[in-house]
Amino acid sequence: MANPSVLTSQREDFPRWYQDVLAKAELADNGPVRGTIVIRPYGYAIWERMQAELDDRIKALGVANAYFPLFIPESYLRKEAEHVEGFSPELAVVTIGGGKTLEEPVVVRPTSETVINAYFSKWVQSYRDLPMLLNQWANVVRWELRPRLFLRTTEFLWQEGHTAHASEDDARVFALRVLDEVYRDFMVEVMAVPVLTGRKTARERFAGAETTWTCEGMMRDGKALQMGTSHELGQNFARAFDISFLDESGSQSYVWQTSWGASTRLMGALVMAHGDDAGLRIPPRLAPQQVVILVVRAEEGTAEAAAALAAELESAGLRVTTDERLETSFGRRVVDWELKGVPVRLEVGPRDLARGEVVLVRRHTGAKESVPLRGVVQAVADALKEAQAALLEEAGAFRVGHTASAASVQDALDATAEGFATVPLPALGPDGEDRANAAGVSVRCLVGADGGPPRPDEPDDELVAVLGRAY
Repeated sequence: MANPSVLTSQREDFPRWYQDVLAKAELADNGPVRGTIVIRPYGYAIWERMQAELDDRIKALGVANAYFPLFIPESYLRKEAEHVEGFSPELAVVTIGGGKTLEEPVVVRPTSETVINAYFSKWVQSYRDLPMLLNQWANVVRWELRPRLFLRTTEFLWQEGHTAHASEDDARVFALRVLDEVYRDFMVEVMAVPVLTGRKTARERFAGAETTWTCEGMMRDGKALQMGTSHELGQNFARAFDISFLDESGSQSYVWQTSWGASTRLMGALVMAHGDDAGLRIPPRLAPQQVVILVVRAEEGTAEAAAALAAELESAGLRVTTDERLETSFGRRVVDWELKGVPVRLEVGPRDLARGEVVLVRRHTGAKESVPLRGVVQAVADALKEAQAALLEEAGAFRVGHTASAASVQDALDATAEGFATVPLPALGPDGEDRANAAGVSVRCLVGADGGPPRPDEPDDELVAVLGRAY
């Protein structure tokens, strides 16, 4: 593993460790305006992998991508009172354009419910137009008072889905499908983060929504991170923007809607859910480079052997890069790639080649082994499969070990110093959420008796509240 002095240790100062990783793994830097972010090429390569995986899942639900304007008339936001009230403190508003005061101020997109619904009202006329299922990949601006790279920035990248349906049941089913088939599946199977899925309380739900469903991950400091949300909007925006249609009986009805999103906050989740004191540990399914081949010394055919290995691994469908920076010490290069979290490292040196071997190093454990050249492809494939499963298992064990069952609000608050606390919703009581918030704790989600999202018919007195300190 990397020299401990390269990074601040997690135990010593977790927030400082996080900032160190972002800088030294070359993921991101602060932008010139407070709260903005520069995503560096390696960080953006990871984000592109996230985008591709999410986009495939979104399209598998029949959703089409579109794009809507960055600038939104201020009057649009005022059409839905709860929505504008929820976002008002975060808005960036443009009042001058082309050197002249604008007749109407325009808001820089904080989210797109309003502008998209203005067009839904034009495009939806009949039940034959439904469901209307759209998604956009975009940047949004929410003026952030306490910025932290990837976690809370004034400008960030995301996808936001918006749908219109003929019935409340159709909308609810779709919102939950997004939660499970898009977000949970990606986070668990690709990111190897075992998220909790549940329902937000009324206090925590999205402004303008009737129900918010969420995916909550536990980071390695025991704090929660909201990683993705799916909202049932009811008919609130439909009434505000007059999105109505002629139903099959010939009556005029308002549509039922959903919206849902995940952002570059997922990058922060990746770092904090899996990283260690040597840097990133990227699950193989997400890694831009799954294998890095290091040439130890440029002699006795090492460069040629490395090139041949790279070609063989790439032909097997793996993502491979070769490090031939011989002007940089071998130790320094090892540290660099451990910081970047590439799952497998192959070290190609003259002595190993003389024995017909290379050294395989697993990033998630640091374990080394000598592998015969003729068996490299299989050994790497096995190591990648092992790493993907091991990171998920480790994160799951960490969450279980840092989740306590509590019978009272005070017991739950005490337990959140180390991680999550679960408490029966009746024990939380009407004032329990107030007490928790006053102590810097929030209800991350409500789950059913089976630990998953509550069923529509599941009574509140059978639900469990998950409490935690959050980013």
